[in-house]
Amino acid sequence: MKTINLKTRNFSVKVFVIFALMLGAMALLAFSAFDKEEQKEIASVEPKGLPVEVSNPVFEKITEWDEYTGRFEASNRVEVRARVSGYIENVSFKDGQSVTKGDVLFTIDQRPFKIALNQARASYGQAQARLTIAQDNFSRVASLRESGAVSAEEYDSRKQALAGAKASIQLAQAAVDNARLNLEFTRVKAPISGRVSRDMVNQGNLIDGGSSSSTLLTTIVATSPIHFYFQGSESDYLKYTRLAQSGERESSRSKANPVMLKLQDETDYTHEGVMDFVDNEIDRSTGTIEGRATLENKDGLIEPGMFGQARLLGSAEHEALMIPDEIIGTNQSVRYVYVLDENNQVAIKNVELGSLHTNGLRIIKNGLTPEDKVITNNIQKIRPGVVVSPTEKSIHQNEDALAFSEAQ
Repeated sequence: MKTINLKTRNFSVKVFVIFALMLGAMALLAFSAFDKEEQKEIASVEPKGLPVEVSNPVFEKITEWDEYTGRFEASNRVEVRARVSGYIENVSFKDGQSVTKGDVLFTIDQRPFKIALNQARASYGQAQARLTIAQDNFSRVASLRESGAVSAEEYDSRKQALAGAKASIQLAQAAVDNARLNLEFTRVKAPISGRVSRDMVNQGNLIDGGSSSSTLLTTIVATSPIHFYFQGSESDYLKYTRLAQSGERESSRSKANPVMLKLQDETDYTHEGVMDFVDNEIDRSTGTIEGRATLENKDGLIEPGMFGQARLLGSAEHEALMIPDEIIGTNQSVRYVYVLDENNQVAIKNVELGSLHTNGLRIIKNGLTPEDKVITNNIQKIRPGVVVSPTEKSIHQNEDALAFSEAQ
């Protein structure tokens, strides 16, 4: 019977176990390495979230302003016409210069009017002589009347002659005054202060004066202050009237409400004025009502006839939500914005728009809350349901422009 060596058998078993453990460890290491490589490949294939900036809407107290387009007109405009006819002897101004009330603009040949004044004075002297004679004649009959040496008819005749002489002196005096006034009218003066136009009639021309069809000599406009006229709709008028009735905003008929204006080449409303007139009826043909603002124009920048835009106080102070106007999308008649949900996914919210406020911010009447996170960039690259990588920003207003700055 063969004897089995137990030591040799135990050694073989140990070697086999060690070999099996080594194979298992190597297999485990190989599987682990494969798993890591697979995870890297999967991670490289999965898309990363698009980086976007999100902001809470601006929520603060504001005053709304309504915008209107209109035209500037002179606060005073005069057509200069002569009150007497004659030849233009002298033009005393340069075209387009500023003039002061009372400055002589034109001089008409005065010789005929001096002759007329001398004639009127001579007639006045004759009337005075007749008055003296009539006064003496009446004094004589007045002293004889008591003694009965003069008849009643003679007394009455001389009394009437005295009254006629007094009337003649008054008539002669009126003729002198008229002749003197006509002579004064030969010097055509500026009726207001302002800027004069060119001379419509040159020196040496004969002009007509003293009537509604008199020759137009020039025009003068007063441009400081200057007026701005614009048209408002019937709905605008009703809105302002309702605000006045509720006490939220006083009527421009009773208060000089502020108005901000800008010119065609300006981007900001830098000119300050006040409302001073609202018309008394709505135009039946256009359905509009005329309003007027007045503003200083001391530097003469604004000329009558220029177009401009005005902002008129359109509401009382109230709280409002506002977002940048450029992030609002349009789907036919529906307006919407992209917001971020709690899972960093893009969602869409329909909004109801208000008027455009300052610095490009649009008032949102309905659809958003102050807690919503509105996506402010990469609008064209996102869609509802897409996961994004957000960065918190804040919307800030300043006098110059709308700026986004990192939230602290």
